[in-house]
Amino acid sequence: MLSTCYRSHPVKLSLVVPAYNERDNLAPLLAEIAAALDGRAWRYEVIVVDDGSTDGTLDALKDLRRTYPALHIISFERNAGQTAAFAAGFRAARAPIVVTLDADLQNDPHDIPTLVETLEQTGATAVAGYRATRRDTSWKRLQSRIANGVRNRLNGEVIRDTGCSLKAFRTDAVRALPLFVGMHRFLPTLIKMQGGTVTEVPVGHRPRKHGTTKYGMWNRVWRSLVDAFAVRWMQRRALHYRVREEVE
Repeated sequence: MLSTCYRSHPVKLSLVVPAYNERDNLAPLLAEIAAALDGRAWRYEVIVVDDGSTDGTLDALKDLRRTYPALHIISFERNAGQTAAFAAGFRAARAPIVVTLDADLQNDPHDIPTLVETLEQTGATAVAGYRATRRDTSWKRLQSRIANGVRNRLNGEVIRDTGCSLKAFRTDAVRALPLFVGMHRFLPTLIKMQGGTVTEVPVGHRPRKHGTTKYGMWNRVWRSLVDAFAVRWMQRRALHYRVREEVE
């Protein structure tokens, strides 16, 4: 069961998990989160955003709510995309730290404490996980490598793995970001544009067991190219100034 101890303490960590047709992955995901986080001296919540699923994801979440009282469910009327799901989760988060992860079980919840500890120890605004060993097909790895290279080249970035959803953020910083369709891939870059700092840590990666991937060549590479140009425009048009003095 998700931690119900320490109810007198405020929630320290909010997990934000977009889910689109991931019904069969939800129970094992929540069990793994509990195994990774229960027993710690701080409270957490799990915000699962059902992105207009059609496979019974919402009904499964409602059933799991009986077992996992820290589960917070947000359900979209129709599919709105991963960035919208993250944005809704960020707005609902009650904790000062937010960790994002996918619902497909390819991210390992046992990496979450490392992300949180790194965020606290370094004082960074965000910690981006990078998949040290990819558990995908060679074709999918190639697509991701191309997309990552395109984003980094166009945006002057050095982020190792922009496609990895496992990241930790200061909640107030991520809420302040300008989010549009496709911007979930550029969260570290947007953080830097706001004056924040980003560090990286290696995380695990596992093959998908249930369901199907939501990304192919079109939305992994070509859409990334279009979105990268949009972020490049934002980088060039961003306001940069320092106040020397203010007299009241």
